[in-house]
Amino acid sequence: MLRLTWVQPEDLLGHELRQAVQDGREPKAIAARWRAAGGPEAPARAGASPGRASRYLRLLAEDLLDELAELPSRWADAEPTDPAAIRALCPDWPERPGTAVPSVTVERLEAAWLGRAAGCLLGKPVEKLPLDGVRQIARATGNWPLRTWFTARGVPEDLAAEYPWNRRSAANSLAENIDGMPEDDDLNYPLVNLLLLQRHGKRFTTADTARLWLDELPAGRTFTAERVAYRNLLLGIEPPHTARHRNPFREWIGALTRADMHGWTNPGDPAAAAAQAHRDATLTHTANGVYAAMFAAAVIAAAATGTHDVHACLATGLTVVPPGSRLARAVRHAVRLAREHEDFDTVVDELHAVHADLHWVHAVSNTALIAAALTHADGDFTGSVCRVVSGGWDTDSNGATAGSVAALLAGSPGALPDHWTAPLKNRLATSVGDFDGTGFDTLANLTHREASRPMSDADGLTS
Repeated sequence: MLRLTWVQPEDLLGHELRQAVQDGREPKAIAARWRAAGGPEAPARAGASPGRASRYLRLLAEDLLDELAELPSRWADAEPTDPAAIRALCPDWPERPGTAVPSVTVERLEAAWLGRAAGCLLGKPVEKLPLDGVRQIARATGNWPLRTWFTARGVPEDLAAEYPWNRRSAANSLAENIDGMPEDDDLNYPLVNLLLLQRHGKRFTTADTARLWLDELPAGRTFTAERVAYRNLLLGIEPPHTARHRNPFREWIGALTRADMHGWTNPGDPAAAAAQAHRDATLTHTANGVYAAMFAAAVIAAAATGTHDVHACLATGLTVVPPGSRLARAVRHAVRLAREHEDFDTVVDELHAVHADLHWVHAVSNTALIAAALTHADGDFTGSVCRVVSGGWDTDSNGATAGSVAALLAGSPGALPDHWTAPLKNRLATSVGDFDGTGFDTLANLTHREASRPMSDADGLTS
């Protein structure tokens, strides 16, 4: 039986009930109807429940998803998705650069590509594992605090059975079998956005993004909000409605994983980076899901010039996020924890306690963890990627984003420890476009070409 993940109505309904509570709606009456009919809870960690629901439950789930979408949110004014409303809530929105346009070097961009790949690869084998599983496996192999790749060598059989490696990643992401950078959606999306900029420039629209996805992004390589939005496009639903229609994952981490290219190609211009990230993100996400992408793009744009430390970059990222939003509050809290505690495990434990009600790939909690790791490591590459992956949740996505930022700050491939970059063999596997097997040096040159295009005339967010 083919049980496609992230699209079954009976599973979406459980996630949407949780999303409604989180974004300020009142779903109790609808939840009671679902439970009375025998409707299941959402799968805790997997993308689909093991068996198909009855026809009655499936039809009921579809109806209730539409009813939930009509419920008003008491937080709508504090967490808008409209670009003008977002900017109006941000009193410290960054100024656009003057005539002296900042630049980024090819070497710095190559470091960023390598850093994103290495951080992603570090997190791949333990993706979906609970925090305790990540810690126990690393300790069993003498790799705690985390400092290098995970390995199956030395893991006791009972521990391996209790906490199995990610089944799609173990064959190519453990220390003993890494052979180049394997395909991952966290690397596919920068490639998709490179194509987007090559074809449409920095003035691309959300509709341009949608058309490119249909042309170049295999549907099976999408997950959570991206898969739902893709399905919505095939149903004839147009952006930005693709982000809302029966899409309970619209505040999850997906849009953040697509943000790097927008920061890389707008060095020193976090406002332009955030604007690009917004147009990309609103194909699939709303509110905090969009803010996470804008935050990451602005952080990366600030880091790309090599003129700011990680703390200034993170502060810049917060200037494009509504300060009263859940994401802004979570990031500020995480940064404060990282400054107060010498032991990063203490920081992680507190974050997991505070965000225990969120799914393991939610944008709010994962963005907070990224900010905490970068702060605690003071932007050091190894410290940043190892801290963020050791913190659990979406380990490969978080490793990728933290790795991109920290590698930009390092400034060149040679500034990254060889044990992180050598196994990548300057080779990236992908199903996107003609990029399969491309080297990171080539990708850096292609990215630099887009970064060197004239800045958009738009001031701040545009739609």
